[in-house]
Amino acid sequence: MYVINDSCISCGACEPECPVNAISAGDSIYVVGDACIDCGACANVCPVDAAQPV
Repeated sequence: MYVINDSCISCGACEPECPVNAISAGDSIYVVGDACIDCGACANVCPVDAAQPV
């Protein structure tokens, strides 16, 4: 499972990369839902390394 930490700048780069649509815009940062399959696609495109494995 991946999470997006407070370093997120809400650029949206991660959302379209998720193959299972587990990422969505939260109140102030993007969030990863329970559908996450641990593929790491979000982490590969994040410009600030906000997507991290748990």
